[in-house]
Amino acid sequence: MLRAFLWFLLLLSLAAPSAAQDFWAHWGDGKAELNGYALKQPRYGAVRSGTSVLIFVTEDFSDSLRVKADPGKHPASDVYPVLKLNAVRDFPTGIYDYNVMTSTFLRIAPGWPVAKVSFSSQEWCGHVWHQIVPRDGKLSGLFHSYFDGEADGAESLAFPQGGVLEDALPVMLRGWNGVYLEPGESRAVPLLPSLIWARLNHRPLAWTIARGAGTRSVTVPAGRFEVTTYTVVTADGRKLVFEIETASPHRLIRQTGPDGEELTLKGSTRLPYWQLNAPGGELHLKDLGLR
Repeated sequence: MLRAFLWFLLLLSLAAPSAAQDFWAHWGDGKAELNGYALKQPRYGAVRSGTSVLIFVTEDFSDSLRVKADPGKHPASDVYPVLKLNAVRDFPTGIYDYNVMTSTFLRIAPGWPVAKVSFSSQEWCGHVWHQIVPRDGKLSGLFHSYFDGEADGAESLAFPQGGVLEDALPVMLRGWNGVYLEPGESRAVPLLPSLIWARLNHRPLAWTIARGAGTRSVTVPAGRFEVTTYTVVTADGRKLVFEIETASPHRLIRQTGPDGEELTLKGSTRLPYWQLNAPGGELHLKDLGLR
């Protein structure tokens, strides 16, 4: 389902996040950043209201297995640190709901090399899983689905130099490990659509065309923010807008897409969330603006 690619133009105008921050001074505290969003998700011809959570956390990663590396189980040459983004979306469709998550693993190095992206969707009709892993200049993928015609399959696509995955943009555009584009700079690079878009729309993955522009102030439930705006327009007419907080820590304040799709920041905190699985841990959801 991975096919040929096209080029896109990504343009950043007026302002960008500040120069590369001291990454480990901020992210090396053993905590995750948890951001809660009000979600508008188009599905089955209607815009559904739901919630989304973006979870950013560092962890050690095994290059050979492409999974989280437990201490002492791998040689040092096989382990490197990644910033993991778990992007969760929950939304109802009539009588039943969708529970969707995309996990993006990016190596903490200049350019944010992609280590793995995996996607899963669970709803009352069935479930879908899709994973892509870059190796030896290619993107290799596996997918399993309950939909006819895409039950089980493998795929491969050349990974061009400078290629960008849409699933990586919420990390890349934040400015950690260096500003992706200077103010007013434009750059032609290939972009691969997100796995959630490919799977929910039953489309094969293919590279697309885009361009971006603008900065502005926005007010969302979490407050008022100065943002840097990236606009991506794809070859098939899909328009995505990423509004990134200009000040540190450069959070994603709002993201919009076609047909009414929107994520709007409701709350944000930093917590070791994996330690908060006992009764009472749910009280911290209020910090994310979630119930």
